Amino acid sequence: MSNTPTPAGARRLSLSTRLFYGFGSVAFGVKDNGFSYFLAFFYAQVVGVPAQTVGLAIMLALILDAFIDPIIGQLSDNTRSRWGRRHPFMYAAALPVAVSYLLIWNPPMAWSQGGQVAYLVAVAVLIRTFISCYEVPSAALAAELTTEYDERTRLLSYRYLFGWVGGLAMYGLALAVFLKPTAAHPVGQLNPQGYAHYGLFAGALMLFAILVTAIGTHREIPNLRAPPQERVTLGRLAREMIASAANRNFLMILASGFFLYAGIGLGFAINLYFGTYFWQFSAGEIALFSFSSLTAAVLAFLIAPRIAQRFDKRPAAVILIPAGLAFQIGPVMLRLAGVFVSNDSPWIFPTIFVTNIFSVGLGIIANILFSSMIADVVEDSELKTGRRQEGLFFAAIAFANKSTTGLGIFASGLIVGAVHFPTGAKPGSVPADIVRHLGLVYVPTQMVLYGAAALLLLGYGITRASHHDTLRKLAAAADLAAEGEPASSQGRLS
Repeated sequence: MSNTPTPAGARRLSLSTRLFYGFGSVAFGVKDNGFSYFLAFFYAQVVGVPAQTVGLAIMLALILDAFIDPIIGQLSDNTRSRWGRRHPFMYAAALPVAVSYLLIWNPPMAWSQGGQVAYLVAVAVLIRTFISCYEVPSAALAAELTTEYDERTRLLSYRYLFGWVGGLAMYGLALAVFLKPTAAHPVGQLNPQGYAHYGLFAGALMLFAILVTAIGTHREIPNLRAPPQERVTLGRLAREMIASAANRNFLMILASGFFLYAGIGLGFAINLYFGTYFWQFSAGEIALFSFSSLTAAVLAFLIAPRIAQRFDKRPAAVILIPAGLAFQIGPVMLRLAGVFVSNDSPWIFPTIFVTNIFSVGLGIIANILFSSMIADVVEDSELKTGRRQEGLFFAAIAFANKSTTGLGIFASGLIVGAVHFPTGAKPGSVPADIVRHLGLVYVPTQMVLYGAAALLLLGYGITRASHHDTLRKLAAAADLAAEGEPASSQGRLS
């Protein structure tokens, strides 16, 4: 490599760098898992806030936080320090993330219901903001560590692996260790002290994971890009955001992400209804699906880089998104058609267990490729604007993820209400027509969401060849700048 402003460049990373980088996603996995599986239940069943109010409070916090991400992304893109652009945010976020996560599981029980709701919203916004201060710069770091087309996919596969493993491991520990029944609380899930202990352990684990990644990747700082020495103003940040958002490839992947993440949010939110009432699995059987998801994450980690090496990312993702959906809704469609095994068959659980591995695994691979495609937009935008804005692009996708996941959760409530699903019903007691209508509404909704995501992705035009050509043009521009030539033309080289 020549001594140019180009960052790490198209290079292979060491195994230790990939491991250090990936391990930090344990923090996000733990937070995401806790919010998805425990938070609403805890505040509704243990603290005593009405479930509908809890849902609205969590969605409000999620949407407020989603608007913070682009600001954090822009700030990290324009930060100048001896620790680079990303690491100051990563180090600064570590302790506040741990403390705020501990606080959310220790609400003031003596406060009024209104006070508890305000506490939930405030602390949820805090933890999401602090985790974004780590997660957005950390995600942007992937595009800086290497510009190599396949290496980015390989690096991001570590990120997804640790995120899934960390979240699922913490979920298992919470149920097996912290939420155990006691004499005062025969049902472990209703033990407030157990949630306090869980919050303490999970917060410490998040602190450790963030510091491991920040310290482990610290040695890469000299290889990373520094922002231009320009005065940062709100007007300049706004103009840069607008100019970068006009990138066609970015717009197409952002639009695709809105539909994809809405479908993912809907699937997660309504999954328990299908497991409990559609397939009539026991609680123990449903818990075992965490192992199928873990298996899927490991397989995705092994397979995603190989797929990226053999195929361009866009066509692979366009195929994998509907393929993953097919395994998700296929059994439901077959049951609706009357050609699937019955719920009392010994084959029902292993069949759904295996299809879940394929559904989750293909979905994770598609998401790895999706994130890698976002990283490739960075150089495409740099060629046209002369600016590298990894933080802004990854923050915008995080915004799409958070806001539309919340809408997906809200949509699940609309679907359940539309079919007049009863509350507090025991498995097997819900009228067959209502269970059938749940599937009849859910299946076409997911087909529309995932189908739109795949179709919009067709408008993304970066390929392996075009990305290589972009890197060549940027390197030529950097060489001209190093020789004293005007660098203002680097976005117009051909």
